[in-house]
Amino acid sequence: MEHYMKLLVRALNNDKLALGKILTILETPSIESSRILKELISRSGKAHVIGVTGIPGSGKSTLISKIITAYRRRGLKVAVLAIDPTSPLSRGALMADRLRMQEHTIDPNVFIRSVASKGLKGGLSLAALGMIEAFDAAGYDKVIVETVGVGQADVDIMNIAHTIVVVTMPGVGDEIQALKAGVMEIGDIYVLNKSDKPEANQTLEHLSFALETGELGRKRLWKPKIVKTSAILGQGIEELVEVIEDHYEHITNSDEFKRKIKSRRRELLKLYVKYVIDTRVEETIDRLSDVVDKLIVESEDPYREIENLIIQNLKSV
Repeated sequence: MEHYMKLLVRALNNDKLALGKILTILETPSIESSRILKELISRSGKAHVIGVTGIPGSGKSTLISKIITAYRRRGLKVAVLAIDPTSPLSRGALMADRLRMQEHTIDPNVFIRSVASKGLKGGLSLAALGMIEAFDAAGYDKVIVETVGVGQADVDIMNIAHTIVVVTMPGVGDEIQALKAGVMEIGDIYVLNKSDKPEANQTLEHLSFALETGELGRKRLWKPKIVKTSAILGQGIEELVEVIEDHYEHITNSDEFKRKIKSRRRELLKLYVKYVIDTRVEETIDRLSDVVDKLIVESEDPYREIENLIIQNLKSV
């Protein structure tokens, strides 16, 4: 454990290699990772966490690359956590969104990491939440979390990020239908990316109407904003960053900033409890495999007996 603590000290002193190793440790729950996480949480709570979600194919990764450039011009340290779909075979990340951000990899004040969603519907795994705490503790000013982009179900980010940016684009079909539920209700800022397309104005009208009629956003003091961008052309990026900073100022002048940190850690704790229970269930099933086979063949009510066996073996959790 002493080795891990030395590694942690290096990571907290801007050693990117050490930080990368810490992130790798956090990917697999263990005694070491839980102790490291405890140390990280005691030092975190200052970073502005920005969640970027929205329609697949809307250009989130390219947009984030431009946002990184804008923040680096302001002298801020930026970390990006790209949540990718999980391979059913290797359990690793299938996509490498960071490939679209390669221009920043040599910057000592930018850290980009991909992490697998582990099959979770909202994409935010225990490892991902631990990595956010690591970036926060390591002194990154902005931690950008790019979600898996699965559509309307991708709303877990609202419990994690201080500022939620929802990215859409022109020409995705019935825009009004897309605004009615799920991911299109959670944004603090709505970005119409690829706004150089001919149908952009019509989509902008739909978004504006939805805001004015209250279809977008929760009841709150902050009124969601709409920003037009073209990440490929570099248009609207500075305006977007200004709006993000306006929201940051808004939440830091209230209890919202600290509330979101508590919410993030609550989600982390829930995922850890779930991991412990799921692991114990798997271990129990493995130990009881012979008994289970016998019950299926001989028992009048095998499901009830299996349930009782599992409950008995979970009492030690």
